[in-house]
Order: sequence, then C-alpha cells, then structure tokens
Amino acid sequence: MIEIRRDAEIYAESGGWFSARWHFSFDRYRDPAQMGIGPLRVFNDDRLVPGAEWPMHPHADVEGLTYVVEGTFEHADSLGNSGRLQPGGVQRMTLGSGAYHSERNGSSTEPMRFLQFWILPDTPSLTPSVEQRQFEREDRLHRLLPVIGPEGDDVVKVHQHSSTFIAALEPRDEVVHAFDEGRAGYLYVIDGSVSLNGERLDVGDAAKAFGPETLRIGAERDAELILIEVPSAYDPVGEWAR
Repeated sequence: MIEIRRDAEIYAESGGWFSARWHFSFDRYRDPAQMGIGPLRVFNDDRLVPGAEWPMHPHADVEGLTYVVEGTFEHADSLGNSGRLQPGGVQRMTLGSGAYHSERNGSSTEPMRFLQFWILPDTPSLTPSVEQRQFEREDRLHRLLPVIGPEGDDVVKVHQHSSTFIAALEPRDEVVHAFDEGRAGYLYVIDGSVSLNGERLDVGDAAKAFGPETLRIGAERDAELILIEVPSAYDPVGEWAR
C-alpha cells in the first residue's frame, strides 16, 4: 500500500530565524493521523538563516539522524563532541540515557537546510554517542545509496532494524525498492520531480509505503530523494522492536 502526501498537506512552521516542515506530530503540532511509521516518529525539513543556531536542548531514547541538503551544518553536544558536515553529510546521535545537543548554520552568509528524523532504538538507555560520515553526489548518482543501517561498516550505524537511502537521479533514471511484509517506509522528494509507480511527485511531496510493496521511482527531471525503511510495527512498552 502506498499513501501519497502532497507538500501543501504537510505542516509548516516558522520562527523568523528558521522555517520547517514537520511531517509527523512534533512539538506544538499534533495530528493523530500523522504519528510516524513504526519506530520512525519524527521527520523534519529544517532551514536556518545564516548564523542561526538551535541552542543546546535535551533528548533521551531516540536515534537523532541528520541529512544535510544545503549549506554548512555544525553540531555540538554535552559529551564534548563537535562536527561540521556539508551537503550529503549524515549524522547519528544516539541520545539513549540522555544528552544535550545543538545544531547551527556554520555560515554567516548562506542559508542551511537539513533533514532531521528520529527513530526509536531497539534498546533503551543506550550510552550516548555520535557518528557522522560525508557522502558526495557521485556516491548517490543514478542509485539508492545506503547511508544508515544497523550493520554499520560502510554506513552510519543506527540502533534499530532500519535503513536509510539517498539518491541523486537524472532524467530517465529509475530505481526500485521492495518492502517485505512487516516492513514500511517513507519516501521524500528533496528536490526535482519523479514518477512513483506512475504517480508524479514534485519537490516537497512524500509517500508512506507498507509492505508487501514495490516502489518504482523514475526521474522526470534532476531529483534528490531520501527513503527510510523501518519495521511497520513497534511496541516500546513490550518488545523494543518487531
């Protein structure tokens, strides 16, 4: 099953120094029909004006994942970590037993755009940690490139049976991704236009997918995509992951 979400349907928030699209219930936005997918509970498309910073704030028991779209992303946290990523950069912060972190636009002249999404981990109260990796456009050109996954190694490790893919597609490129029974996902068009199983999606559009289902994604013009796969069910009270 595929459920398409148009850009105009997604909640918009602005604070002067930032603007954001909150895809699932988050902060003051509450919609019982948009509570996430399985352990994927937050998906935000954030933009910061030059020099802006989200100051230190606490979280616990989430895997905070970031994908940099435009500009220079800077990170700091209460563990003493700091880091800088350019477009194509990926970061995971395991907030586990609790930590503070901040995000900042590292440029005083250029805006910055990043996607931030939260996945609930398969184990509670993990030791807080950070991992990040820089990927280039050539790495994701013409294909769905895995950048986050439970196995680690060539991807940033996440503490959940979840995988994240990014793609830079050119006209006539096509990529395919299949979801098995018990699996689900979220596709987001970061830029450009694609055809999803014959339905046109433009920048800002998204789609929920629930297995068994196969996504056939064809670029109608240059496009940038992100695809997150997760278990379709999640019970934080009983088993942490299914």
